[in-house]
Amino acid sequence: MRTVAVIFSAMALTVPVRAHHAFAAEFDEKKPVKFVDAVVTKVQLINPHSWIFVDVKTPDGKVENWAIEAGSPNILLRRGITKTTLKQGDHIQIDGYQSKDGSKRANGRDLKLPNGQQLFLGSSGGEGAPYEVQRPGVDVK
Repeated sequence: MRTVAVIFSAMALTVPVRAHHAFAAEFDEKKPVKFVDAVVTKVQLINPHSWIFVDVKTPDGKVENWAIEAGSPNILLRRGITKTTLKQGDHIQIDGYQSKDGSKRANGRDLKLPNGQQLFLGSSGGEGAPYEVQRPGVDVK
């Protein structure tokens, strides 16, 4: 029995683990992004960070797909976001901060749903993410 446990432990250690990161490690507070009419293409409520994929039109009319990082499923649930809140094809407003490498990824900050409801997405709140304004119910230590 001990041999099985040792083998299982060794196998578990070889599985790659996606590291949890601080905001400043990947995102740039000097590169804010705001998408006024983003179209949801996919939502992944996964740990350690959820992802919202959206299509946005550039000023020249081209469509870009962006990946927006959000909090963990548990954090989002406590903020009122469930697996049925966002659906493919929904038109949303979303803002956050672009990745340092310039890719089409951003750390999500605020989300405005089609019904006008506004929700906080911030996945890195206490880990270096900027707070330009105090938000009710958000602890800014």
